[in-house]
Amino acid sequence: MAEITFRTATMADIEILHALVESAYRGASAKAGWTHEADLLGGQRTDADELSDIINDKEQTITLAFIDGELAGCVNVSNRGDGRGYLGMLTVDPQRQAGGLGRQLIEMAEQGAVSGFGAGVMEMTVIAQRKELIAYYERRGYGLTPETRPFPLHDPRFGEARRDDLYFVVMEKALA
Repeated sequence: MAEITFRTATMADIEILHALVESAYRGASAKAGWTHEADLLGGQRTDADELSDIINDKEQTITLAFIDGELAGCVNVSNRGDGRGYLGMLTVDPQRQAGGLGRQLIEMAEQGAVSGFGAGVMEMTVIAQRKELIAYYERRGYGLTPETRPFPLHDPRFGEARRDDLYFVVMEKALA
């Protein structure tokens, strides 16, 4: 049985964290998994500066998941204030997807939002065209809200949009 361990990301993790996130969201390597955005977006998903900013921000945390000592996943949680947390950058190595690690990372994020930020609600945004991912989150207890948000189509920090109709839906879950 594989040993799974979790810990908070540090500045020393930026290089391997960046490689993991890029491999799961963009490019040919991402297509090995089912949760990629490679058909909708090109370019980068994040960069070392953004990851550094998150790690240094006391209102955010990145939890890393290791399987047998190898980085296999991560999730970012932010404090949005007023009892609201934000779940983002959920990432599982494309070769390890569909094995339950994503579910475990979501649970870790939810627990961290409650214990670290006093959150009673977790929010996330998902690209509306990612129907299979929306269904995945619904199975984890998240519901669609009526709110949508624009996708930053022309902001290179979010990648290169391959279509001009992208937007975010907002999902949320009450935390116990």
